Amino acid sequence: MTEFQKKPWNGARMSPELEFKLRSLPDSPGCYLMKSEGEIIYVGKAVNLKNRVSQYFHYNSQHTPKVRAMVEKIDDFDIILVDGELEAFTLECNLIKLHMPHYNILLKDDKTYPFIRVDLREPFPRVELVRRQEKDGARYFGPYQGATVVREVLDVVRMVFPIRVCAKRLNPEKPLRPCVHHQVGQCPAPCAGLISEDDYRQTILHVVDFLNGKYGPVLNELKKRMTECSLEMNYERAALYRDRIRAVEAVMQKQKAISTAQSDQDIIAVLPHDADAMVQLMFVRSGRMIGSERFTLSGAADEPQGEILTQFMLQYYGPENMPPREILLSATPPEHDVIEQLLTEQHGQRTYILTPRRGEKLKLVNMAIKNLRDEARKLDRKNANSRARTIGALEELQAALGLERLPRRIEGYDISNTQGAQSVASEVVMVDGVSANREYRHYRIKTVEGANDFASMYEVITRRLSHGLDELEERRAQGLDPEGGKFSWLPDLILVDGGRGQLAAAREAMLAQGLDIPMIGLAKRIEEIVLPDEEESLLLDRHSNALHLIQRVRDESHRFAIIHHRTLRGRSSIASKLDGIPGVGEKRRKAILRHFKTVEALKAATVDEIRQVPGMPEKVAEAVYRFMNAQGANGQEGEVPPATAPAPVDSPARK
Repeated sequence: MTEFQKKPWNGARMSPELEFKLRSLPDSPGCYLMKSEGEIIYVGKAVNLKNRVSQYFHYNSQHTPKVRAMVEKIDDFDIILVDGELEAFTLECNLIKLHMPHYNILLKDDKTYPFIRVDLREPFPRVELVRRQEKDGARYFGPYQGATVVREVLDVVRMVFPIRVCAKRLNPEKPLRPCVHHQVGQCPAPCAGLISEDDYRQTILHVVDFLNGKYGPVLNELKKRMTECSLEMNYERAALYRDRIRAVEAVMQKQKAISTAQSDQDIIAVLPHDADAMVQLMFVRSGRMIGSERFTLSGAADEPQGEILTQFMLQYYGPENMPPREILLSATPPEHDVIEQLLTEQHGQRTYILTPRRGEKLKLVNMAIKNLRDEARKLDRKNANSRARTIGALEELQAALGLERLPRRIEGYDISNTQGAQSVASEVVMVDGVSANREYRHYRIKTVEGANDFASMYEVITRRLSHGLDELEERRAQGLDPEGGKFSWLPDLILVDGGRGQLAAAREAMLAQGLDIPMIGLAKRIEEIVLPDEEESLLLDRHSNALHLIQRVRDESHRFAIIHHRTLRGRSSIASKLDGIPGVGEKRRKAILRHFKTVEALKAATVDEIRQVPGMPEKVAEAVYRFMNAQGANGQEGEVPPATAPAPVDSPARK
């Protein structure tokens, strides 16, 4: 028995193929890809692949639970050899971004922030607001705290720099007429060929500098132009430059001045939170903070903070997010020198990675950590509130009703009809206090005529539970989980929208199926909970989470029933209006119903649109169109006069 077989992770001996691969590992740098059933579940790098990969399959009490869980699933691995540690870093970063393995630290945005995008590869680049960074080679500035801030910046940019604002495809051989933006001096009209590419590019480069936080040259130029216009007594033009100066200063004032060194920095801090790790990234350009962004690294709470920051930098920085000259971290990454070298190559100039211990730079890192702690407290409060509204409410309801077990699955039922016509029922489902929309069901009442809510409720509960029992028996025979079926997961609690009559009918149907499921009704008058075989109702505190929970179930069942009932009424209305049209039988009437859904949609349709109904001939489509749009003598729809109706005897035409 080999050393790899002595302490297997998953209780079974290692396969001969896997053991052979481990023995054949080279003493070389590279990346390894751990697999489970053909899926890549982890990507790592190593200076010595033989030592690093073999460590996973030796028993080690220092391994984290996450590593143990991962190794239990590994049934194969691949390796990619490289020349050195830097190449291994780069390859690992690319492989993680490509495969997004489950057990790697993965970067996820908490929210979508707006950015400003400039694609310098275009002949006449635009400056535009976007919601997502793409790997398209364009330059992105931001992120900004909200679209309002971005629009303010764009207004200043367009006020200071004459650049194109339209998205027209420009063709030098077919010049266009300049628009109003050119007439007011906000666009140099490249569409009309009034500016060369070189001159326009100089303007765009000034815009890029401005977006990078270099306001000084812009302000100096604007002040110079304002002074010149004043000396020339061109006061209207001077006032325009004055307004532009004020706009630039307004943007500057909204950005916190944090340094007099005019430096470009990124401040990155990490804070474990539950099973994940939160990362705060703050941007400092020319000594001013211009924004911040927060990320979540899934399943990274157990990892060393230096390793978390390493993975974050490798995944975040790239052609679209170029690193600044200086990066301040809250923890020292283990491969500090290699990461510095990699980012320096990306940036094209020296990038420094620092972990400050004192001074102004430490204050910046502490500021980022403070933001993270504040966000963690908000998340904790949010999670606590969410639990109180879901699991906490279920526990409260269990205690109030004296249930033996937690009512994880609650089903709510309601009946809807109009004077007994088009009677339908709804079934809504809440699992663990959250609406399970995919479990919702509609029922057409089949055995009850007229407005009899009690008999309708009896039918619905009978049909639902009988379906559930049949499917439950089938799934048990097949060894399947009951919770995976359409009906086999039976409810822990049934809620009926109504009083004692509806509740008694529902309970009678349930008992007839040989079941004993807890069941309650909720009457709207004073929001009282009606209990079976109990004369007195149960009243919960109106601020109770349990009451709010069952109110949500009741209201949702009522809403769902009414929506379905209205849909059926609309279809019935179309069907009745289509009766009697030549060429429209039962089959075509159903096709029209499926295609248009409502009377309004059919009335608004043209003949060509009606012909789009499957199997609809042109003559029949014209008949339907005339029928739906004609007005008879009494003003009613559908009274279509003959195409050549004879005139009355005493009409002028007959005299």
